[in-house]
Amino acid sequence: MNIKSIKLIIIFIISAPLSQHGYAQKNDINNTLKYTASNKGKFFISWGGNRESFSKSDIRFKGIDYDFTIRDVSAKDKPKGWHIDYINPTKITIPQTNFKIGYFISDKYVISLGVDHMKYVMEDNRNKVIDGYINLPNNELGSQYNGNYNNEEFFVSEDFLVFEHTNGLNFVYLEFSRFDDISSIFNIQNTDKFQLNITEGLGAGILYPKTNTTLLQKDRYDEFHLAGYGISLNAGLNFTFFKHFFMQLDLRGGYINMPNIRTTSNTAESASQHFLYLQRVISFGGIFRI
Repeated sequence: MNIKSIKLIIIFIISAPLSQHGYAQKNDINNTLKYTASNKGKFFISWGGNRESFSKSDIRFKGIDYDFTIRDVSAKDKPKGWHIDYINPTKITIPQTNFKIGYFISDKYVISLGVDHMKYVMEDNRNKVIDGYINLPNNELGSQYNGNYNNEEFFVSEDFLVFEHTNGLNFVYLEFSRFDDISSIFNIQNTDKFQLNITEGLGAGILYPKTNTTLLQKDRYDEFHLAGYGISLNAGLNFTFFKHFFMQLDLRGGYINMPNIRTTSNTAESASQHFLYLQRVISFGGIFRI
């Protein structure tokens, strides 16, 4: 073997690991260049709609001349379906909507502000159990319901009570959540084109409903009021397309407690209730860096 051959062998031995290192480095650079490879510092904003279910609840109504509780009240939501009102600025509060804006404090963790615009409609015109008393002046509308009630069956008609948080059952909350990219499970290679994430979150906030109420034939009342608080748990599936756009499916449930619901123009009159709820949410949004 001559000297020239030995030199070639030495050069090959030295250059081989360096070229492999360079190739690996190139791959690492390509990976880090992917927009979806890192989330820290990104903002997102989303808008969507929901359907809701509510547990039964006891609703207590208090005033100067009455204090009674209706037991096991059932309620339903008020869906709009797929409709242009979801994006019509003049009618945007008519459907049941969800708004959220968030910031990634790390690749996996997010702090967000959300507003869930739900709708709660008490089911009336049915027999319910009532406990308490009504003692209105005899010359006042609604005095026909005067009496002492001891867990008695009572027909709750529309003339007796209309009770709806329909504009709406507004839950304004802060949420701390986690995002995890599960694209690799489904062998998705280019996450800049399509990425699949799961998310879980814990939220807490205030209830600011606009409650439509007609009680004991008094004048209808329907004004915004800070009524209580709520906590929520959320689990979601996030589909991100072309780096910046996403669709998300969420299952969100929680607890709502409203000890101070306005029912009439008289501040001495109010209602209180607490219940569990479950939302099914579909939303669309964008994710970006500023």
